Amino acid sequence: MRQQTASADSPESADAVNRIAFQGEQGAFSHQACSEVFPAMEPVPCPTFEEAIATVRRGEARLAMLPVENSLYGRVADIHHLLPESGLFVIGEHFLPIRMQLLGLPDAKLADVKTAESLDVALGQVRKFLNNNKIRAVTGPDTAGSARLVSEAKDPTRAAVASTLAGEVYGLKTLAADIEDAAHNTTRFLVCSRHKLEAEQGAAAITSFVFRVKNLPASLYKALGGFATNGVNMVRLESYMIGGSFTATQFIADIDGHPEDPPVARALEELGYFTDYIRILGVYPPSDLRRKPAQG
Repeated sequence: MRQQTASADSPESADAVNRIAFQGEQGAFSHQACSEVFPAMEPVPCPTFEEAIATVRRGEARLAMLPVENSLYGRVADIHHLLPESGLFVIGEHFLPIRMQLLGLPDAKLADVKTAESLDVALGQVRKFLNNNKIRAVTGPDTAGSARLVSEAKDPTRAAVASTLAGEVYGLKTLAADIEDAAHNTTRFLVCSRHKLEAEQGAAAITSFVFRVKNLPASLYKALGGFATNGVNMVRLESYMIGGSFTATQFIADIDGHPEDPPVARALEELGYFTDYIRILGVYPPSDLRRKPAQG
């Protein structure tokens, strides 16, 4: 990869070079993703996505690990709105298989559990297990935060749906393992930096960008035509409203290829004729797990 430019609000401290920010508490799945990809870096928990981004912008961490979509639940909506204006660049991706654990007190049993608490996204991924075991879902602050609350409550009828790492952090026992509704349950994370690090041209690359089409008939159809005629594979395309307007729709897309590859360059040039806003968020190597067949 090559570093081209930098976007910085404050200079990074020496300590920040070895730190990576994530949303959630210690033991969150985002924490697990940080540990898997950057085991030598210090994970920095943040209460919100905005704070995780701001921690990098302030120079208090070098990277941020941000979830963008889940194979069961769909996209993480906040990221679509935050990332284009974050001042950060996407420099990598990571696919984390999500293995949900039902965590309880060390002396609890599965038969004791009446409620399971977690982030609503996580609860939506274990509906079948909870229904089959007549356990009531309770929305908590997040997966790891729910594990902390269960640990502090000392109530054997309460359990949390969270990661194995959260159980280790908060001293909880796994009452039921791998309770997710489908084996393919996977979350895709983006690794973000203030510094624009791009994959080399000629190497495998994913280009992520946002664009807004002109408010004209068939503008989206025409805008996307260049990718088809130039043989560029678009692996993701999603729309979302901006500014509370029903006519100002923005799109986020991922394509195979580098902007300097001739077919991609031609497709992006054609896209420009039918849009009034284009911003490349990052050009980065694809994860090895991107090509892995789905299971379950």
